Amino acid sequence: MEMLERKYGDRLEWKRVVKRKYAQSYLDTKDFRGYITLIHTIKVTEPLSVRYGENDICIVNDGYMWLQQFPLEKKHSVTTMFDANGNIVQWYIDICLENGLDRNIPWMDDLFLDIVLLPSEEVFLKDDDELEVAVVKGIIDKSLYNLAWDEANNLIKLIHNRNFELLNLSIEHKEILVNQLK
Repeated sequence: MEMLERKYGDRLEWKRVVKRKYAQSYLDTKDFRGYITLIHTIKVTEPLSVRYGENDICIVNDGYMWLQQFPLEKKHSVTTMFDANGNIVQWYIDICLENGLDRNIPWMDDLFLDIVLLPSEEVFLKDDDELEVAVVKGIIDKSLYNLAWDEANNLIKLIHNRNFELLNLSIEHKEILVNQLK
């Protein structure tokens, strides 16, 4: 079996971002145990927009901030994207095998399937085609395929019932890191 893609919280490979500030922290509170990271994209080569339904949404531009939450012992991580005015643009939820720390940088092992939640409460499932290809090609086995779908379906239920606590912690977690940006 091939390896899953490991994605790091500092996103140093992100060539679009030419000037940035970064901060991270470990939290162990009643509501969250894990790592949080914040990237402030001071200067980008060009803005990045994505299309959801009828809408084009800018997810990165000069002055945007991306908060990533890596809860330990969970099968997901959440990236909250804030525009230059501090408004939430979207929540991007990666389904993953696990979250951890390597060379003091938080990471997650991506299981392909993603959920996007817009402030309008619209929910979009993404990359289910990549998940199908991964199981067919033997990158993941059937148990990981099922784990990804079970986690996505569970999170979508929590979102619809407004019980996905990590979303409610986005602004609080961002504020913790804003003053630590370097």
